[in-house]
Amino acid sequence: MMYSKSGNKRRGVVLQERDRGLLHELALMRIIDREQAKIIAGFGSTTRANTRLLALARAALLRRFFLGTTVGARKALYALSRKGAEFVGVPFRGPRFRNNETLVSNSFVYHQLAINEIYCALKNGASSIPDVAFHRWMSFYEPLAPQLRLIPDGYFELKTPAGTLACFVEVDLGHEGMRVWKDKTGNYLRLAMSGDYERRFSQSRFRVLAIANSDRRLVWIRKVVRASTEKLFWFTTIESVRSQGLFAPVWFRPNGGEPQSLLSQSL
Repeated sequence: MMYSKSGNKRRGVVLQERDRGLLHELALMRIIDREQAKIIAGFGSTTRANTRLLALARAALLRRFFLGTTVGARKALYALSRKGAEFVGVPFRGPRFRNNETLVSNSFVYHQLAINEIYCALKNGASSIPDVAFHRWMSFYEPLAPQLRLIPDGYFELKTPAGTLACFVEVDLGHEGMRVWKDKTGNYLRLAMSGDYERRFSQSRFRVLAIANSDRRLVWIRKVVRASTEKLFWFTTIESVRSQGLFAPVWFRPNGGEPQSLLSQSL
């Protein structure tokens, strides 16, 4: 179909299934850069990705804004517009930055892009493993339960020969103090023991994947969590996921020094 800013069928962008898929993905990912768009939409080249993203922005289906970099350049970022959300039938959420606004620095953007990086690694990695299938990813905008002040960065389920692997995701860029991680650990333990998790997600157990921005931060988070539990939590770094992949043996438990694969069945 032809789509224009006015919504009339006239000269404008011809929407493809890939475009619809991209808009749906943005409802989960909130904000993306070009490289993430290439992964989730399957663009074969940077030129093709740039051209298509610009066309969707000009059709008011995407909002475009910019993030300043340390070398003085600007990095284009994209979010779902209200019109784009209505077009694919999803709630309009996400950052309320002005169209074409330039951000000097924004912790929300950096954090969300890091979460998206894990999401892309998850979907790409799962598709290459025999008998493992990506089932779903969920994003959260409010606490999981009234009695818990807990809003995970994400949640996913994989179908494996051993059953469903269910994991909450927590990406740590070094901004959260010890009190936050103590509370977070306690809240996940309460979620596991209260029955709220099983009632809401129809799964009997889950893991919490804590992904840190450095080895030093990983060691610190493990120590904080270990003081409360030796279960539920798995730890790695963003760099390990980038260099080896989400399903490589890069995961550590609260105790022990040997890394494990995410598909390991240890509790």
